Amino acid sequence: MHTRSLLPVLILVGSVFSSNGRADNTFPMNASRILFLGDSITNAGHYVQDIELQLRLHGISPLPEFINIGLPSETCTGLSEPDHPFPRPDVHERLDRALEKVKPDVVVACYGMNDGIYHPFRDDRFAAYQAGIQKLIHKVHAAGAKIVLITPPPFDPTPLKGQPGKLLPAGAEKYAWFAIYENYDDVIRQYGEWVMTLSDTADMVINVHAPLTAYLQEQRKKDPGFVVSGDGVHMNATGHRIMARAILNAWGVDSWCEPSAELVTLMQQKERLIHDAWLSHVGHRRPGVKDGLPVDEATTKVRELNLLIEQSVRNSIEPR
Repeated sequence: MHTRSLLPVLILVGSVFSSNGRADNTFPMNASRILFLGDSITNAGHYVQDIELQLRLHGISPLPEFINIGLPSETCTGLSEPDHPFPRPDVHERLDRALEKVKPDVVVACYGMNDGIYHPFRDDRFAAYQAGIQKLIHKVHAAGAKIVLITPPPFDPTPLKGQPGKLLPAGAEKYAWFAIYENYDDVIRQYGEWVMTLSDTADMVINVHAPLTAYLQEQRKKDPGFVVSGDGVHMNATGHRIMARAILNAWGVDSWCEPSAELVTLMQQKERLIHDAWLSHVGHRRPGVKDGLPVDEATTKVRELNLLIEQSVRNSIEPR
C-alpha cells in the first residue's frame, strides 16, 4: 500500500477562497485541460507534476490534461530591473496565443516573485502588478476558462546572509535578481495578500506563501539554517511539494500518497516533454530557452509514458 507523507500537518492548511461563495472547490479536477502559467518556479514544474501524480494516486478519473508553460524570468507587469541581461518577458505578450492554442478549461497562474523586480515596495510597481493580474483574469474569462490565482511563494533571505552583495538594505542605488532588497519578502507578502482579496473576480485564490513560511519557521526551531531554496527564490523538491499540497488541499484533496521513485522519474520525464513542446508551440521572447519537440511528436511519447505511469500507479496502490 502507498504511505502517507510525514511532512507536518500544518503545511496542508493553505488559505483558499472562491468566487460567489462557492463551497465546492473541486472544479479544477473536473476540467479537461489545465494550463499552468508562471515564472521560473512554475517552469521548474515540480509542483505541477506533484499535483498530477497525487490525483492519479487518489484515483481521480477522468484526469485533466496538465499543460505547464511556465517561463523563466517572466512577469505579468513587463517590468525589469536595470541590470537584468534582457527585458523580462511579459506573460501578456503570449497570453492570447496560449489561450487560443491550448484551449484550457482552467488556468492556474502564479506571478509576483519577479514583478517586484527585487526592489523595496513602491506604489507604481504594485499598481503595475495589480493591473497585470486583473488583465490576466479578464483575458482568461473572455476565453471561456476559469482562473485559479496562486500567491507568490516567499522570498527567503536566509541562504544569502553573509554573502557579500547578495542582500542590500533600503536606499541602495539599485537592486537586481543577484542583489536583492533584504526585506523583499515583505514586498512579496503584500502582493500575495492583495491576490487573496480577489475571490470576487478570480474563480479561486490560494495562499501558498503562508504554509511555506509556516513550514520554514517550524523547521528552524530545530535548525536555524534550514532552507528549501539555495538562492532564496528557486525551491527544491520539498518546497514544491508543500506548494502542491496547499493547492491540492484547496481542491479538496487533504491527504498525500507517497509515490515511488519510479513514478517520480516517469512524471518528471512526462512533464518536461509536455512543457518544452507546448512552450515552443505557443512561443515567447525569452532568449536562451531550448526548443522542445513538435507537439504531435511529444504527444506520442507522452502516450507511451502514460502507459508506464498507469502501470506504476496500479502497482503502488494494489495490496501486497
